[in-house]
Order: sequence, then structure tokens, then C-alpha cells
Amino acid sequence: MKRTFKLAAAAAAAAAIVLAGCAAPNMQDAMGEANELAGSVSGDVRAELQRDAAQRESASRLASELLAKPLTMDGAARLAVANSPAFQAALAQSWGEIATAQQRGLPGGLVFSFERLREGADLELGRLLSVGLFDLITLPQRRAVSKIASEQARVRMAGAVVDQVSNARQAWVKAVAAREIEVYAVQVKDAADASAELARRLQAVGNFTKLQAARQHLFYGDATARLATARQHAVSAREELVRQLGLTDEQARALQLPDRLPDLPKVAKAPEEVSRALASQRLDARLARLELEAAGRGHGVDLVSSLVDVELGARRDTRFEGNGEKSTTRGYELDIRLPLFDWGSTRRAALDARSLAAANRYEAVSRSAGSQAREGYAAYRTAYDQARHQRDEMVPLRKTISEENVLRYNGMLIGVFELLADAREQVTGVIAAIEAQRDFWLADASLSSTLIGKPMAGAPSFTPSGAAAPGGGDAAH
Repeated sequence: MKRTFKLAAAAAAAAAIVLAGCAAPNMQDAMGEANELAGSVSGDVRAELQRDAAQRESASRLASELLAKPLTMDGAARLAVANSPAFQAALAQSWGEIATAQQRGLPGGLVFSFERLREGADLELGRLLSVGLFDLITLPQRRAVSKIASEQARVRMAGAVVDQVSNARQAWVKAVAAREIEVYAVQVKDAADASAELARRLQAVGNFTKLQAARQHLFYGDATARLATARQHAVSAREELVRQLGLTDEQARALQLPDRLPDLPKVAKAPEEVSRALASQRLDARLARLELEAAGRGHGVDLVSSLVDVELGARRDTRFEGNGEKSTTRGYELDIRLPLFDWGSTRRAALDARSLAAANRYEAVSRSAGSQAREGYAAYRTAYDQARHQRDEMVPLRKTISEENVLRYNGMLIGVFELLADAREQVTGVIAAIEAQRDFWLADASLSSTLIGKPMAGAPSFTPSGAAAPGGGDAAH
């Protein structure tokens, strides 16, 4: 009996040491899995947790290379995952979650107790080596739950990568579009300035009425206000991008943006392509399924462990008599907690509620997936059609009108105010086309994020702000 118990205790100790040695989570493998899960959105962008000086130095060199030239949309995504300390904090938190999940699958360990008692000339030494018997019995179930929790942490880490890449791309689109709109707002203001100055001079010599001059000055004041708003939007959009990329003040000063947004793709994504992308595993659905599985597997273990606790220990006591004699006592102890005052009704209700909530969350995610995909694709397709309409129809028409008005002006069929009014309308039309192109790229990023199960807020409104300026139609009157 004693020999059998010693072997069991030794085996338990050896198992605990082996399991403890394998407990450290492999962040590199976890990061690789997260990058793979986020691949449909991140593409070639690979996130990495920077844990040493060499990795941080590599990220700094990458940032310098990307900032040495105008930053592209994909470059912004790469810079955001490599340079942002907020994103690195999110990855570190995910690493901690993985470690905590793996810790739950380990045995509680061995407990060693030592006693030293003296009575007169007699000395007694007591040693107790104990292990949680119930911990060992439930270890397979707890390890299964631990693996599920670890996978949940990996999926959440993939979601953090998706959010970082999508937000960086959207911030880049907004910053480039705001800068481009600011340039054209300057042209509108210059045209309004010229028109107002000419009206003032004509009124001074009596060739313009007070009403006609006031209309031109009204448009000049409106164009000035629009330019101030456009400049503020450009500053805000740029600073939003700076924050999203995690740039230092020095890096922010080095940041260069291209002069215009990328061209529209030749063809839009087809509904079948969206359906195939949606058919693959979404991150939110995967998280909900893992939560449901964890609730089911952990239900019994959590309930019983909260009510019953069993500890088995090997005891060895040595007594030294005052006359020099020595005696040794060996045996074992069994400690059992009896749930006299709590038979688990409240705990059982809480676990049942958790399982029911997990099941309903999984069903809710499954039902909403198709609706979110249809809404996201509708916004994407509308934005694409609007942008193509502006590019292929509206801008060429305005250009034709402008060219015809120049010919009419050269033939003295219209005056200079009609020509200036047409120039203003031409520029506001180009601004509307830029906004439509911006809305498309925002919708494109939003659709990609939605299909992987990370819907984004801020869908384009499709309300062009480049409408005809007030007073433009009365320029000749």
C-alpha cells in the first residue's frame, strides 16, 4: 500500500512538472494563426508582437522606409500594424489572454507542508505532500476547455488585426480625399475672389447694380467659409491618420500623402464573390461557436468543482525522544469538503444561463451574417456606381459645358461672370466626384471587414457636398 501510494505521488509530481514545462504559450504560432484568419482583409500585411529591441528596431526601419515616399493605402496598413503602440498593447493583451487560458488547463500543483513541534526534550517533525485529487480527475476536461479559451483569444487577436488594418485604410482614404478637396476648394475661392473683385469695380463705375455686386460678394463669402471648413477637415483627417498609425511628432512631419485617391477598379465585386467570402468562417461566428462549446464543456466541471474539493496527501512524521530514540510514522490523509450549506442551485442556474446566452448569441450571429453582408454589398455597389457615374458621365459633361462656354465667351455671346460661374460649377463637380470616389473606397474597406465578421460603422451617406454654390445661377444678372 505504501509503495503504491509513493508511486502515485511521484507520478503526479512528474506529470505536474512536465505540464508546467509545456505551459508557456508560443506567441509566434498564435500570431501566425491570427494573421491567417485575418488574411482576407490584411492581405500581405503581417502583424507581429514586438518583444525585444531587435523587433522594435526592424519596425522603426520599416516606418522610415514607408515615410520616405508618399504613403500608399497598403503602406498605411503595414505601418499601422508595425508602428502603432496601441496595437502592440492589444497584441500583448491577447498574449496574456492566451497564457491565462493555458494556465486553466494545468493541474493545481503539489502542496508541501512542514511541522516542527517540541515538547520538553522531545522533538517531532511532520511532513505532508498533498495533491488536489479532483484537479487531477478533471484535468482532461479542463484542458479541453483551456484549448477552447486559447483559440478564442487567437480569434480575438485576429479581429484586432482586422480592425487595425481596416481603420488604417479608411483613415488614409479620408486624409487623401480631404487634402484633394482642399486643393479644389482653393480654386473655387480664387474664382469667387476674382468674380467679387470684378463686381466691385463694375459697381464703382456704375456698370453693375448693388444687387448684382452683393450676389457676387455673397458667393465669395460662402466660398471662403467652405475653404476654411475644407482645410479643417484636411487637418482633422490627417491627424486621425497620424493617431491610427501611431506616429511620433517627427514621423508625423515626415508623412507624405499622394495627390489623389487610387483609380476605381475596372469591375465591381460580383454578388457570387461576396457569397463565397461569406461562406467561409467569420470571426464573430467562430467566437460565438467557441463560446457555446466552452459553456457546454465547462458546465459540469465548474459546477462540481465549486461544490466538492478532494485532497489526497502522503504524511511522514519523525519523533525524536529525549532519550535519543527515534520513531517514524507514515500514512496518508484525505480531505473532502462537504457542501452542507450550498448544494449548487444558484451556481447551476448561473451556468445554465451562461449556456443559454451562448446558444442564443451564436444563433443571433448566424442570422445577422447574411443581412450584414447584403447591406454591406449594397453600400459597396451603390458607392461604385455613384463613383463611376461621376467619373464617366458628370465630369465629362461639365468639361464639355466648360469648353463650350469658353467658345461662347470668345465669340462675345456670354460675359465674364457667366464664365466664372461655370468655372465654379466645374470645380464643385470635381469635388463631388472626389467624394464619390472616397465613399467607394470607404465602402470597399467596410465590406471586406463585414464579410470576415467585423462590421464597421460609418457607411457612406452618398450625399454630395459639392452642390452648386449659392448665387452661381445669377452671375450674369
